[in-house]
Amino acid sequence: MTVEHVSDANFSEKVAQGIALIDFWASWCGPCQMFGPVFEATAEKVDSVSFFKFEINESNRRTPAQYGIRSIPSVLAFKDGNLVEARTGVMDQETLIDWITELKGA
Repeated sequence: MTVEHVSDANFSEKVAQGIALIDFWASWCGPCQMFGPVFEATAEKVDSVSFFKFEINESNRRTPAQYGIRSIPSVLAFKDGNLVEARTGVMDQETLIDWITELKGA
């Protein structure tokens, strides 16, 4: 699957069904730049999970505040619109895939 960009305006509708992973990031964030390609490559390998990127900037502050995002990169996992887990920091692809496997089994 491809990674889709989301914002405050469409966030709720995008995470409403199935399993969704959202990478909260910023263009000025070095660790985010390292994690971005891992997130995108994993999206190409994994089916039945939606992958989204949410860039934190001046016009997109409501959603990060709502979910207490204080450090980036942060990845939030949703199932049918409900937050089930959040992880902060850079992950390698194996760790990310293992996490997705856990989410699918839960």
